[in-house]
Amino acid sequence: MLKRTLELSFSVMGEIVMDEKRNFDLLTLGQLLLRLSPPGNERLVRGDTFMKQVGGAELNVAVGVALLGLHVGIISKLPSHDMGRFMKSKIRSYGVSDDFFLYDNSPSARVGIYYYEYGAYPRKPKVIYDRANSSFYSLNIDEIPTQAYTAARCFHTSGITLALNQKLRDTTVEMIKRFKEAGTLVSFDVNFRGNLWTGEEARGCIEKILPYVDIFFCSEDTARLTFKKSGTAREMMKSFTEDYPISIVASTQRVVHSPKRHTFGSVMYDAKKDQYYEEEPYRDIDVVDRIGSGDAYISGALYGLLNNDFDCAKAIQYGNATSAVKNTIPGDLPSSDLEEIETIIKAHNHVGPQSEMAR
Repeated sequence: MLKRTLELSFSVMGEIVMDEKRNFDLLTLGQLLLRLSPPGNERLVRGDTFMKQVGGAELNVAVGVALLGLHVGIISKLPSHDMGRFMKSKIRSYGVSDDFFLYDNSPSARVGIYYYEYGAYPRKPKVIYDRANSSFYSLNIDEIPTQAYTAARCFHTSGITLALNQKLRDTTVEMIKRFKEAGTLVSFDVNFRGNLWTGEEARGCIEKILPYVDIFFCSEDTARLTFKKSGTAREMMKSFTEDYPISIVASTQRVVHSPKRHTFGSVMYDAKKDQYYEEEPYRDIDVVDRIGSGDAYISGALYGLLNNDFDCAKAIQYGNATSAVKNTIPGDLPSSDLEEIETIIKAHNHVGPQSEMAR
């Protein structure tokens, strides 16, 4: 069994120390998607206009961490035509590096697309994907520059990338192994999607990479349904660290009162300290767009860990706040900087009257 590697040489006397070669705090791997949505609460079957935005699970994480102030890049593959350039420009505008973007010059090059329809009680939001055979699907291990594996302190990807097709699955698994061999922390979000693969397929694949994972994100429902775990949420979280050399496990907890009103919180477990971390959840969030809010949680949690010597209490605060705020913002991508998130954390922990306006 692989040894837990969270206690890397990046931390000396409680301070974060950067390896000169590792000029990135975080690299992520994932497909970039073009999101098309009818305005407001219009239906896909009726509307004549679409709003154009960029998203994708691992991109959402990268943007969130970059906005909070860390140096972040994403590994992906885009068509070399105008839509690829649009996505590249949008991503760079958020401070995410394109150093490891790869480009598809073939005549069949295309971006992945998804259509999103907002919900309004009792009508649920709707998603239609048109992502198959896009340029990212052709990514292979030989295209990844060898310097990528030692470029960052932490590498993050998700089950969505593993699920897209067998070629990408093989490439991603090999990349995880190479990052781990290079001494890079590996962060993984199960992010199970039933329209991409079955629970059985997901479990079989993910259990093969868990020996290489340091930071693991898995919801309580996914632990039960996909990994066949039993017991309380905390017992299931701890069991992952007993079965594999995982150092930190995080599980989000969302209560959906209606499409426009949610409560959000999380639990984090530190295997080295054998300690759980939790705080009062954010209640009655005024939801504008929940897409990307789980990714926003991961971005806040990873920022809290990487910027605070792997302090899980800090990670919980940043993760919960970043996710709660993302629910109030349209589109996939978060847009909160460190000052706003720390103001929200302070207000969340404040007891007594609060100002209704930031001024």
